[in-house]
Amino acid sequence: MDPGALLLLMFAVLIFLRVPIAVALGISGIVVILYADLGAQMFAPVFFANISKFSLLAIPFFILAGILMGRAQISERIIRLVSLIAGPFRGGLAIVTVITACFWGAVSGSGPATVAALGTILIPGMIKAGYDKGFAAAIMSASSGIAIIIPPSIAFIVYGVITGASISKLFAAGILPGLLVGASLIVPAYIISVARGYGGEPWGTFKELIVAFKDALWGLVAPVIILGGIYGGIFTPTEAAAVGVFYGLFVGVFIYKTLKFKDIVELLVETGIASAVVMLVVAFAGIFGWAMTTLGIVEKISTAALAITDNPLVLLLILNGLLLVAGMLLDAISIMYLILPLLMPIMAHYNWDPIWFGVMMTVNLAIGQITPPVAVNLYVGANIAKITMDTISRAVWPFVLAAIVALLVLTYVPEISLIVPKLLMK
Repeated sequence: MDPGALLLLMFAVLIFLRVPIAVALGISGIVVILYADLGAQMFAPVFFANISKFSLLAIPFFILAGILMGRAQISERIIRLVSLIAGPFRGGLAIVTVITACFWGAVSGSGPATVAALGTILIPGMIKAGYDKGFAAAIMSASSGIAIIIPPSIAFIVYGVITGASISKLFAAGILPGLLVGASLIVPAYIISVARGYGGEPWGTFKELIVAFKDALWGLVAPVIILGGIYGGIFTPTEAAAVGVFYGLFVGVFIYKTLKFKDIVELLVETGIASAVVMLVVAFAGIFGWAMTTLGIVEKISTAALAITDNPLVLLLILNGLLLVAGMLLDAISIMYLILPLLMPIMAHYNWDPIWFGVMMTVNLAIGQITPPVAVNLYVGANIAKITMDTISRAVWPFVLAAIVALLVLTYVPEISLIVPKLLMK
């Protein structure tokens, strides 16, 4: 049997059997390398080459920073402030959810982590205010996908490592697209809220706003420090992640006093587990990707894709469809390592800007976090709301369609993604 066909077939079968993605990548890659006699001595070098990159250090640091700031109860204070401002509108709590998720994305960088940090407060709050459970969990899960678009973003870090694109520029490029996706989600949230009669919260008094602002100020400053330091040339994205960790510790221990030193070990273990999951996928995806490249699969698939059409606008539509389907089946990191190498020759052929393409791809992956069957945000949201996956899956489709509209705008108007990097990274 052709080794390339065997590689893809084994991976597909293992995924169908619900083998964990990292394990499926590792088994299929190792078996085919041995089967095709590509050199067993390559296992160790390829394995470590993929994880021993300085930029990847930002991933565990940003994960830890997000966990620390969540445990420091910064999210509660931000939610309170945003609720006093946006809550009175029809469907106010749903709008508050989207706005808060956009902000929290500038702290977390992870979709499921954002659902966990904000959903435990906002989902019960919406349910108590009379919102449907499915709607509450769906809007929380959908808006949390913005966390991998708005910087800092773990997906952008991985994309930058694979393509060599500037992670700082990718971070800058994600700002406007993240806000555009957020605005697109507010539209169906408002329409559904009006149709179902979901009311708003009372207006906050001027005194309440001032108190809430002072209380949330330390949380509001966090993205300014992290992103301002990057764009000001003070530190790299990896160093910014470390700064975020110490800032979260400082605020949690000394300002809000919601963190005790005895909690640190538990938080480090939680971070270690979350980081290990990501790095295991990175390591085994590297072996799988090396096998694909060595066997010539990357070149064959890229050539076939270019042969479909010579119209770049049509090809972009096809690629978006491919990525949306991939997002239903695989997690974001796996897609980056499996599909991105296939797309890089196409990017080079059409001379597409890698920064814009990275934003477009990441928006696709954000939508993938809420499209079943592999919809990590939905699983977290459903668990918090105590509803079935069927219930939340039905409720999330208006938000999926709204996000796809935003995706198409970003695909065919690249300047939306490129204007901020041009202004900040001259």
